[in-house]
Amino acid sequence: MNAWSLVFLIGAAQAALLALALWRRPVNVPANRTLAVWIAVIGFDLAVKSLYFRESSLDLLKLYRLVGLFPFLYGSAFYLYVRTLTQGRAPGLRDGIHLLGFVVALAANAQWFLMDRAQMQAFLADLAAGGYWPGWPWLDVLLFAYSLSYVVAGLVRVRRYRRELLQRRSDADRMSLHWIDAMAVSQIVIWCIAVAQWQLHIPWIDYPLIYGAVVAWVFVVGYLSLSQVAVAAQVPPAEEPTTELPAADDPRFAEVEARLTQLMEREHLYTEPALTIGQLAKRSGYPEYLVSAVINRRFAGNFWDYINRQRIEAARACLADAGDTRTILDIAYACGFTSKSTFNAAFKKQLALTPSMYRQAQASAVAESGPR
Repeated sequence: MNAWSLVFLIGAAQAALLALALWRRPVNVPANRTLAVWIAVIGFDLAVKSLYFRESSLDLLKLYRLVGLFPFLYGSAFYLYVRTLTQGRAPGLRDGIHLLGFVVALAANAQWFLMDRAQMQAFLADLAAGGYWPGWPWLDVLLFAYSLSYVVAGLVRVRRYRRELLQRRSDADRMSLHWIDAMAVSQIVIWCIAVAQWQLHIPWIDYPLIYGAVVAWVFVVGYLSLSQVAVAAQVPPAEEPTTELPAADDPRFAEVEARLTQLMEREHLYTEPALTIGQLAKRSGYPEYLVSAVINRRFAGNFWDYINRQRIEAARACLADAGDTRTILDIAYACGFTSKSTFNAAFKKQLALTPSMYRQAQASAVAESGPR
């Protein structure tokens, strides 16, 4: 067994285990099952390539060619996974339209699946002599662009989801889908390797290297997807509030602003890690659209920014208190943050200092002003 065959076999085994783990995972069920099917298809692809690279036999030729067209499914699969993750809705029959690229590629290669044994023997002999798989270059370019467009569409959907999440939830950082960016970038890198191999014929960039990168991608996806938290689905358009934001300041803006300030200063609502704008609106007694408008216009930012500012101010007071001996992480959690990285980034953005630097500076100032 050559080295690449072993690499592909390891990747196929990893994909099988990952697909099973994702299928059984209790969070983000529709999305994880969509991803599980996608990963299982990749595993089958790698298993066939492992067998073929071990021994290029006639019996495997047609199957090898079939899985060679699977990449034209992967861009669509990425988009469907992102859409399912952000909407919480599993793919249906209508989503068969997203398989169009693969169907076109399959139709364009139909002649190779109809070869008889003698034709396949001649074809393998030509490959062994340095020949290439025949095809239509212009169609390959269109299919590459088609698949890439799905990756881009998935990223656009993620960006839109993040913007909406920041308007609604104070724990948006936990559901920001940053692993989706890593998945997309990895796919784009693999596509770039494939195009370089196809167009430039660089000696060290070959077909096995492309699928070696796919194996690495499977491991990356495994780590990132299994560590994800439950993702809040987007509100479907039919369920969104029908009242539009007022074009100018509503007469109630001042009283809403005062009420929000009271809730933050007296009831410390910002300490609730998963606080949503709907919950805040309910506690304030005003409509959600009006609370959102006040936060955006009077407090100059989205809901996530607004709540984080309250949390940072509370954390700053704790860090400046010499009698507060809690760790920085304990203070961050007490103020409503859900991770150290988010707290550090927000604190530095607001005060231009890390929390530890700020605490040290405050301690030094107290020491210098004390009795000599």
